[in-house]
Amino acid sequence: MFTPHAPNGLARAAVRFKPSSFVGTFVALLLAAAIVSACGVLLETGLRASVPADRYAKAPVVVAADQRVHMTVGSGEGEYDAATPVPDTARLPESVVRKVASAPGAAAAIGDVSYPVHQDGTPLTAHGWGSAALTGTRLLTGEAPRAGEVVVPAGAKDRTGESITLDTPVGAREFRIAGTTAADGTVWFTDRQAVQLSGHPGRVDAIAVLAARGTTTDVLADQVREAVGHTAHTQVHTGDDRGGVEDAAVVDAEELLIGLGGSFGGVAAMVAVFTAAGTVALSVGQRSREFALLRAIGATPRQLRRSIATESLLIAPLAGALGCLPGIVLARWWFGQLQDKGAIPGPIDLHVSWLPLTIATATTMLTALGAGYFAARKPSKIKPGLALAQSAVERPPFGWIRTPLGITALIGGGAFAGVAASTSGEDAANAALGVVMFFMLAVGLLGPLIARICAAVIGLPLRAAGAPGSLAAANSRTNSRRLASAITPIVLAMAFSSTLVFMQTSQERVTAHQQRDAITADHIVSAPAGLGSDATARAAATPGVSAAVGLLRGSVLVPTGSGGDRRLQNTSAQGVVGSGGDLAKVQDLDVRTGSLTGLRPGTVAIDTTLAGSTKLGTGDRLALRLPDGTKASPKIVAVYGRGLGTSLVTLPADDLKTHVTSPYASDVLVRATPAAAQELTALGTVTDRSGYAAAQDQNRELNAWANTVMAAVLGGFAAIAAVNTLVMTVLDRRRELTMLRLVGSTHRQVMGMIRWEALLVTVAGAGLGTAIALATLFPMMKGLTGESPYIPPVLYGTFVAATVGVGLAATVLPARAALRSAAARP
Repeated sequence: MFTPHAPNGLARAAVRFKPSSFVGTFVALLLAAAIVSACGVLLETGLRASVPADRYAKAPVVVAADQRVHMTVGSGEGEYDAATPVPDTARLPESVVRKVASAPGAAAAIGDVSYPVHQDGTPLTAHGWGSAALTGTRLLTGEAPRAGEVVVPAGAKDRTGESITLDTPVGAREFRIAGTTAADGTVWFTDRQAVQLSGHPGRVDAIAVLAARGTTTDVLADQVREAVGHTAHTQVHTGDDRGGVEDAAVVDAEELLIGLGGSFGGVAAMVAVFTAAGTVALSVGQRSREFALLRAIGATPRQLRRSIATESLLIAPLAGALGCLPGIVLARWWFGQLQDKGAIPGPIDLHVSWLPLTIATATTMLTALGAGYFAARKPSKIKPGLALAQSAVERPPFGWIRTPLGITALIGGGAFAGVAASTSGEDAANAALGVVMFFMLAVGLLGPLIARICAAVIGLPLRAAGAPGSLAAANSRTNSRRLASAITPIVLAMAFSSTLVFMQTSQERVTAHQQRDAITADHIVSAPAGLGSDATARAAATPGVSAAVGLLRGSVLVPTGSGGDRRLQNTSAQGVVGSGGDLAKVQDLDVRTGSLTGLRPGTVAIDTTLAGSTKLGTGDRLALRLPDGTKASPKIVAVYGRGLGTSLVTLPADDLKTHVTSPYASDVLVRATPAAAQELTALGTVTDRSGYAAAQDQNRELNAWANTVMAAVLGGFAAIAAVNTLVMTVLDRRRELTMLRLVGSTHRQVMGMIRWEALLVTVAGAGLGTAIALATLFPMMKGLTGESPYIPPVLYGTFVAATVGVGLAATVLPARAALRSAAARP
């Protein structure tokens, strides 16, 4: 009879003397820890993201508007505040400057503005002269500017006392040069005139507060908060938080990293834990004879469960700790790639602390314990007298718990597919995520039953392949649980990779087609830093031009969804410089209802997918937030069908330009004779519609990179897990392979059987994964684009070939090694 310490001794002995039995489990837990830790590091970096103050380094306190729009989501106890970053910059009323200056500890309060101006096509940055105290800028010649004057860089060709013409957000103006400074690319107006010329008069970007002698930063911050009082949407910043005020990209980087580490990290963590748990269960199941023997000689169920738990505690902490190392490497690579592509500002550093690493290690331990416990329930409950007999027989594919749960998950996946098909926009995408997750859960729970069905269906043609095929079909049908363990990770790899990659190819195809069909202009005039404020008028006045429309690109926030799931969606917008009638001459938006001729200030046209998400149509009012967070409610005058190739929202530029930092049109679309192209080069870079579409394709390639990386991370993890499972399965069959050789099967026949089994497993896994991907993609793409998904045949064929190749290699190589070791034994 076992003593109380026996289970712990058994666990230590098993790990010490039979380490090969735990290699597969160790690898699976290590990979799970790597995925969880990498996503955790990115999430924590997003939560802690900050950059040191540069422009505001000399101001201990900075006051700025809240750069997020808040919306209450949910109801009752589930109610919470959902904050969405504004697409541009939220600003403060200029009157707040006086309130801040009245704070007892404030020596000065400087209302700072920063915006682009142009001199002969050269982009410059404009500020108020009062903010020169923040950067230590000094005059090299002349004096500080007064009304109608400007200070320019010393290297400019213009000299003090001369006149200069600058193109500002409110139009071209002539100024007298009052002085020069050493600050390259920067011009300085008086503080009042800087605000007036900014395009958003009466509002400042931020307020820099200088402290009076003897006033500490904390005291000053408290006094400023008290002086500001209950002014809405005002925030007081100190320390590194000041850097986020001067660099709006920090907020975007926070959202990106939190999205990757949180949303994608949650899915990745579920997949990792799901796969690791399956591997642990497989490892326990492969040792059923060992546990049956222990039961036969008197081990109690509690002792068996305790032994398995101890084994997990011996393996999981080490696997989790070691898995954090590749997790950190993955996080550093991913973070570095995002910085190289400009998605994250350079000053933000990757934050690696003990917290995500500890969570990753704890997750692997809990996964191992939970999976081991549930896998041990069956063998531990068997009566000692029947233990050895039942361990030699394949258990039925049905289970009283997992089968009903699997059927429920299957029904849930179908229900989510129906919801995704009946909605549009982000609602369809979110519902489609439920489709893939429920179907994957169903595959995991119904794995043995699905594997037996696959073996029966695919096994029919295998019988025509001679003795090896017949053996493979019989083995697969008899050992459905072993087959299910091998199929599940392949399904994971195929389903997630196909969904992410083909979602991108489908969107790119629709976007490219819509963009090609939407642009009817003969020429497009563009400039990366923005065209002159009079570029559209000058283009229209060019001989040979029959229509010219400027486009100001931006984004607005649109509330989508319904009920408690209502939220703000960042939506692409184009501001039209010109009339709606002229827009129809250079851009065919495929208007479904209404007319673009009615487009004027206070109105808007939207894409059909957005109309579906908001459940609005022509004649309704669209409650949106402009780029700086300002509320607006324009009337919908048209609904069109090519928003993915252009913009989802179209509105007059006059309604947009006072709410953006740079109000210059980025493109002017022109209908003109070929001879006019040469004249238009004076305004900017001139391309035809094909060249313009090619430039937009390059931008889409950058956006597709994130999806590709996520597919590679998830697919790569699942592929490695599949290889690990296949190797474990084959190595566990050494006795079976040896027996086949002893009863007369040739080496060629046994290896043929292994190959046919591997082909059955990979084909079944690829087929199920494809089915799940299609069940996800069809409703998702119908909601997002209104069209069916596009699956490039060559790319899909590559996926299938890689799946089959990896499956064959992971099966054949260990089988050969097992046969060689068997032949070496007497």
